[in-house]
Amino acid sequence: MQTIRLPGERKIQDYRSTYNDIRDWQRRQKSSDDKVKSTIDWDDVVFEVDLLKSQEINLDFILELIFEHNKKTKSKADLVDEVRRLIRASLGNRAKEGLVLDFINQTDLDEIGDKASIIEAFFAFAQKEQQREAEELIETESLNNEAAKRYIATSLKREFASEKQGVAWL
Repeated sequence: MQTIRLPGERKIQDYRSTYNDIRDWQRRQKSSDDKVKSTIDWDDVVFEVDLLKSQEINLDFILELIFEHNKKTKSKADLVDEVRRLIRASLGNRAKEGLVLDFINQTDLDEIGDKASIIEAFFAFAQKEQQREAEELIETESLNNEAAKRYIATSLKREFASEKQGVAWL
């Protein structure tokens, strides 16, 4: 066996100090190099920070961000990617993803003048889609038209569907 001599406590402190100095110098160097090479789109950063500020992401907030982001980028593909990430981060809004993306793709967002108008436009779009889907369901399943519409309206009002009540529209 061979004896290993460890440096004294003071020497170890000097090594650590030198290591930390070199590490800090490298970080500063890398940081300054990154700033020179930076290709960050700060509009996207602002978009994400606005999102992070919101504790509960509600649909109105998402629609307002769509309005703001559309004014800056004018690219529906970029907007769809941003909104998809935004919606998937919120469990409460995941079910609305398809509807919101259809709204973006089927609406001329440039014609919408302000944030309040985008909210109104979305809800009008959503109501038309809801009616279209209900009529498609009624036709596909050969349901009693009036009873099925009554059942759907009641279920939407209650925010749940009941199998017992649904027997009447067969």
